[in-house]
Amino acid sequence: MTQSTTQHIDRLLEPIVRQRFFEGKVLVVYGARQVGKTTLARQVLAHLPLPDAASAASANVVSLNGDMPDTRLLLEDAAPERIRALLEGKKILFIDEAQNIPAIGMILKRIADTMPDVQVLVTGSSSFDLANRTSEPLTGRKIEYTLMPLSFQELKNATDLARERAKLERRLIFGAYPEIATHEDDAAERLRTLAGSYLYKDVFALQAVRNPALLEKLLRALALQCGSEVSYREVGQLVGLDGKTVERYVDVLCRSFVLFVLPAFSRNARNELTRTRKIYFHDCGIRNAVIGNFLPLAQRTDTGALWENYLMSERYKWRLTHAPDTRAYFWRTQAQAEVDLVEESAAGLSAYEFKWSERRTARIPAAFTTAYPNARVEIITRANYDMFLLEKTKNPQP
Repeated sequence: MTQSTTQHIDRLLEPIVRQRFFEGKVLVVYGARQVGKTTLARQVLAHLPLPDAASAASANVVSLNGDMPDTRLLLEDAAPERIRALLEGKKILFIDEAQNIPAIGMILKRIADTMPDVQVLVTGSSSFDLANRTSEPLTGRKIEYTLMPLSFQELKNATDLARERAKLERRLIFGAYPEIATHEDDAAERLRTLAGSYLYKDVFALQAVRNPALLEKLLRALALQCGSEVSYREVGQLVGLDGKTVERYVDVLCRSFVLFVLPAFSRNARNELTRTRKIYFHDCGIRNAVIGNFLPLAQRTDTGALWENYLMSERYKWRLTHAPDTRAYFWRTQAQAEVDLVEESAAGLSAYEFKWSERRTARIPAAFTTAYPNARVEIITRANYDMFLLEKTKNPQP
């Protein structure tokens, strides 16, 4: 019998979205498929104090699903009369999977213009598609959020710090998609299904990606280079694509929340590398599914790369929620001196080096501290990674 965790895991984004209701803005939540956007929206609506306190929440909400043909047909001709008929007496319009609705940006603009007292909440699984369709029509009328797989802080909040720390190896191998984190006995099987059936659905639908087999080959090559600098030209030679096509595919994978790119940091010092990048997966479980390796850490040769990918992806989630204006980089010189992560914010520079083995001495290179003497520096290990991922800040997501 499959063991599962049935308790609800609160998302940090939920109160942030809820507090922006009824401010005259369309609220848009992006995220990969199966990351919990629909559940988040339902939780937001279930705990929302509505202007008409005497009415039940369900009576005030119109819920539509962009995956359903009837929804697309209903909104195909979103004339003002139809909008008024659809939303008469309602306070909220919720549209799930909105990227599937043609001209969704113009539809939302019309609703915002004709019924400003109705709060609109939409979710979309492919930011490149939904953003393109909403950006121009909704200029100045929307607030955007991004939902990622469960974060260390969210998982810790659902249990306690000691229990979440004890699951570190599991997070490195199976990741933190909600379905995976709450079903422990068949996580590998569920990840294979997620990676094979859901993850690339939006990517393969794009005409820009004409060869799914080559895309999967590219993803495997990138997965095997986690933590290393990536040359689009060299990766292209490995998989049979030119460098420009590799760059385009990587962009699509980033916009569909599979990968993210970390550029090199430089303030024009002669010996600093500038035209290079590292590529990470948003979820270690997806990375391991791509290469077909769910072996325990004791039987692996890529533990250091997994550790680096885990901390990079978790810190990405941390920045989304706590410090959205902070920019992230890696740093390296031509002499191979390197810093894993450099964060730049209004408060200054912070530099972090990630080490899995606590037996090895680690330090921030002298070349970096000499070039940037005011930077905050820290070594992140298994002993202190939890505080790194729970760090407090005065700049929360708006």
